[in-house]
Amino acid sequence: MAKSIPLGLVLEGEDARDFDEYMKNPTFTEKGLNAMREVIRRRLDAGKPL
Repeated sequence: MAKSIPLGLVLEGEDARDFDEYMKNPTFTEKGLNAMREVIRRRLDAGKPL
């Protein structure tokens, strides 16, 4: 039988603090905002809910 593979990411120190801060106050770049606008536009054009 195959052994299971443990999944997960462990962040320590400053990386963990940065990640926690980002999760509390996420930010988007202009490129990211444009990508989300495109996703919304395509879903609406296809008649799908958001």
